Amino acid sequence: MSEEAIRPAHRLTRRGLLQGALAAGAALGVSALGASPAAAAGLTVTRMKVLAGTQAGVQYGIGATDLGIPARTPDGRLLFMFGDTWADAVGGANWRSPVALYSSTANLASGVVFDGAAGAGANTQVTAPQLWYYPHDAYYETVIPSDVITIGSRMYLHAIVNGPTFGAVRWTELWQSDDSGATWQHTGLTFPADMAGGHFQCITWGQGNDGYVYIYGTGFQRDKGIVLYRVPQNSMTTLSAYQPWGFANGSWGWGNPATEVLPGKFGEMCLRPLGGKWILTWFNADAYRIDAMIVNTPTDNLYTAAKTTLLWGGNWGAEDATHVAQLYGGYILPGSTLSDLHLSVSQWNTGNNSVYHVEQFRIQGLA
Repeated sequence: MSEEAIRPAHRLTRRGLLQGALAAGAALGVSALGASPAAAAGLTVTRMKVLAGTQAGVQYGIGATDLGIPARTPDGRLLFMFGDTWADAVGGANWRSPVALYSSTANLASGVVFDGAAGAGANTQVTAPQLWYYPHDAYYETVIPSDVITIGSRMYLHAIVNGPTFGAVRWTELWQSDDSGATWQHTGLTFPADMAGGHFQCITWGQGNDGYVYIYGTGFQRDKGIVLYRVPQNSMTTLSAYQPWGFANGSWGWGNPATEVLPGKFGEMCLRPLGGKWILTWFNADAYRIDAMIVNTPTDNLYTAAKTTLLWGGNWGAEDATHVAQLYGGYILPGSTLSDLHLSVSQWNTGNNSVYHVEQFRIQGLA
């Protein structure tokens, strides 16, 4: 589908969401931003390459895009799920979301290269299509991917339905694919926007070795902490199977009303089991940076868990490997290890739209 123009209300609302973090960073100052919990001493950070969007050249009809949430497909490739996408520039031609690209890259250190696009249709390999039809209108402003997971031969995508403006969540929903992400079908499952007090709008998940998928959730407005849920991996499409983790009657337990497991202002998140541990990376909107923590299980005490800043926000014209202007996202690429972590990180210059892309970062020495 194609959308040749974009309504100003969408851009202003979305722009404001990202500018809020930039303003917070400016208020704190560069020195304060560096004073993070367990600051990134000993880490080696490399800006590998721009993967997609501005500064990457047009690939599969994608000239401007963000997010790039990666997952390993059942057939062994990498699938990257992108958010609001245009053919040329922000607010330009052919507005789509979500779209997805494939990569057969085996060595992350060489940089991810895309070699295909997901979606149905004869022109898929010319222009990556929106993965399912809906009109970007006054009701469906846009649908943003939240996270992707592969369980056996099936992939699941959690998506955030925005309307009438960006950041106003109507509901979220679960999609599935049985052909390694090429086509997607609605599972019939929707999650109310006010589920867990609005903390189940933007989620991230990982598959445990106990038959459960563990989920951290927060709001889509970057003004909330996170809650924890779990769901049996064979009951992903059953709303009643999603069990909150909460504090009641003096103790934590499954089935109690959801309680924040860590306060703050969380943006995009990525939870993955890795190297016998669990790692969570997230955009810390309150401090304008991307943080990480490594825990033994998702039910660990996150208040006391060690936290490390991976990337700090920065100013345009004053960037380096660890200070990145108007950054967000921070998703873990499959094939990473705790000691050699690769992330997809977004940037958007909301002042002039000259930068709206996804970049690959390599972070060595975290563990």
